[in-house]
Amino acid sequence: MLDLEAEVLQDYWHDALSWIQGAADGAPRERLLDLGAGTGAGALGLAQRFAGAEVVAVDLAPESLRRLHAKALELGLASRVTGVEVDLDAGWPDLGTFDLTLASMSLHHMADPARVLRDVLAATRPGGLIAVAEFAEPLRFLPDDPGIGSFGFEDRLIETVSAALREEMPTLGSAWAPHLTEAGWTVLEEREFNIDQNPPAHPSANRYARAWFTRLSNAKADSLDPQDRATLATLLADDGENSVLHRKDLHIRGSRTMTLAVAPGQVV
Repeated sequence: MLDLEAEVLQDYWHDALSWIQGAADGAPRERLLDLGAGTGAGALGLAQRFAGAEVVAVDLAPESLRRLHAKALELGLASRVTGVEVDLDAGWPDLGTFDLTLASMSLHHMADPARVLRDVLAATRPGGLIAVAEFAEPLRFLPDDPGIGSFGFEDRLIETVSAALREEMPTLGSAWAPHLTEAGWTVLEEREFNIDQNPPAHPSANRYARAWFTRLSNAKADSLDPQDRATLATLLADDGENSVLHRKDLHIRGSRTMTLAVAPGQVV
């Protein structure tokens, strides 16, 4: 799903990473950290924008890091992008010091994100930056009436799954500026990046939607009422015009907020 997301949301990634690059404003950015790197959209994008910089990509999932390494090889970036398998809930590893950290949709997965933000700060050179990306609500793909007798289905699905996930991840959808301030960072700016892809969608959008709804289905969607469970099954079917694999009315929309903060002190 992360590979498909990077492909389908490439405009968002381009704009967000370019904004981070602009915020760096020519200051030395020699060591960069991608916190919860997944399959590499952020880490590889940073490596492409900061020529010569070393990028450390930290993630818990070895398969994601294998995919990231394969992409880095393909792009000729393997000498500068290093994947490190780490469970940050178990403590902060000795990764050295950094000039810039990206945490995209990753902090809410951590048991104690406040501690992680303090650890990142301790590993950041004075004047170094952190950029934290989050969404208030998940993306939407369907029209209000998906045409299968279940008006408002996607809103109900998101509400049900989000409520269940927030029991496990209380900071999911948080505004991160207060958390960063509490951890000792100085917040510089917040920017909202709108995502709005009207039909016809990106060529990979149907597969991305299928992966997305499969993930939601696995996240306690069994608490939906019978009609909505039937709708979900129809959407996830391999065949049929109402399957997300074959629908022509997908409208990908939502937003993500990027919060930029700096480590106190003068740049050294």
